[in-house]
Amino acid sequence: MEWKKLLCGDRIRSYSNPAKASRDMRSAYEKDYRRIIGSASFRRMQDKTQVFPLDQSDFVRTRLTHSLEVSSFGKSLGQMISARIRTGIKDPGFLPEYSQNVTDILQCAGLIHDIGNPPFGHFGETAIREWFEKNLPVLEFEGEPIGEVLSPQMREDFLHFEGNTQAFRLVTKLHFLVDDHGMNLTKALLSTIIKYPVSSLEIDPDSPDVRFHKMGYDFADKDNFQDVEESTGTLGRRHPLAFALEAADDIAYRTADMEDGFRKGMFSFGMLQDYLKEKISPDSKEEQKLAALLDYRYQKGKEMGVTDPEDYAIQNWMVNVQGKALQAAADSFILHYDDIMEGTFQKELLADTPSGHILEILGEIAVRKIFHSKRIYKREIAEEVILDVLLDKFVDAAVYFDTGKKLKPTQEKLMSLVSQNYMAVYQLYSSGKSREEKLYLRLLLVTDYICGMTDHYARTLYQELTGMHLE
Repeated sequence: MEWKKLLCGDRIRSYSNPAKASRDMRSAYEKDYRRIIGSASFRRMQDKTQVFPLDQSDFVRTRLTHSLEVSSFGKSLGQMISARIRTGIKDPGFLPEYSQNVTDILQCAGLIHDIGNPPFGHFGETAIREWFEKNLPVLEFEGEPIGEVLSPQMREDFLHFEGNTQAFRLVTKLHFLVDDHGMNLTKALLSTIIKYPVSSLEIDPDSPDVRFHKMGYDFADKDNFQDVEESTGTLGRRHPLAFALEAADDIAYRTADMEDGFRKGMFSFGMLQDYLKEKISPDSKEEQKLAALLDYRYQKGKEMGVTDPEDYAIQNWMVNVQGKALQAAADSFILHYDDIMEGTFQKELLADTPSGHILEILGEIAVRKIFHSKRIYKREIAEEVILDVLLDKFVDAAVYFDTGKKLKPTQEKLMSLVSQNYMAVYQLYSSGKSREEKLYLRLLLVTDYICGMTDHYARTLYQELTGMHLE
């Protein structure tokens, strides 16, 4: 792969207005930034779960604040990596002006990497997958199980539903800015957010190569995916900047989950100390030094007379962990530069690094004390009920929509609730398609609509459709 193609500033829908372009001094990627932050899809992330669903606390991260943090880390990584490529690697194909481009692309990628996630965080993704796993074999269309009407890839798209995949779909089609090209972002940016450049038929969670662990695009979006691949020259390989985006995401959510969990009283300062001492490698001086900083920050807080030295220590220690992890990710990118550029690097940047191990330890604590807590379990049970009911009702209404078969009055009313933007995309892309592909697109219409909902809208709609009220 070569940077000239990887940093492709073209858009899927090209346009040219020389008079306007001569007055606009922004780069293509700076224009991407403005399109993103001005979008309703971006704003809706302020009411989408990061970890704690439907939480009323001001300090707990939402999907929006998480994305802003990932964007910031991505920008920093872009600056670090670009400087090292120019001064250390001295790749002649990496021109001086590419440094700013890389930084801008990663900043934008951080903003949209989760923009397609459904309500209720990652549990929402799981709930959608499980609903289709349960219902595709039993729901029927014209006397056949829907799972048998769909092609294998169409079926697997729903069984392996992914928020990352939905993000690509949203920004390339569903966000109706001017037309059906979504935000019409640069192909370099689109390629960067594709962490898994494979279809739902190619997934192999046990593969040593991380790019096969999940799917990266829906059957309905294969043309856009192929266009982006060909234009950037990735051709089945990860875009190099996708590794940096992944590292920025990992650093952000692992440290933020711990800070939020501590403030909500889900684990104690002493528990974190003990777990670090138990899990850090006795052979790694770097891990031991980083863990010791937690005690140092605590003592420093006591000396300063802060009100809560434990909270002070954790917040400041997380900043230390973030800084070390960013440096480790940049070091790893340079160390594996040739493999990354050839598309043969198979791991995450932070794999096998001391900072990466510290982040893994934090992830284990989060799983044990936050995600597997009764408080989260209760919320997730309620969320599953909400999503199950919404999917039950809207899929039932969508199966025979636009087939010539008369719908029941309730089904007609349900379909009238679906976003007209999403409906326009369906009408455009279903025209002239086969029976099974139209059915597939109608099911996608439902997941598009539900994924566009905020947490509170999903709950409110559930209440309105069932006549119930949930506290």
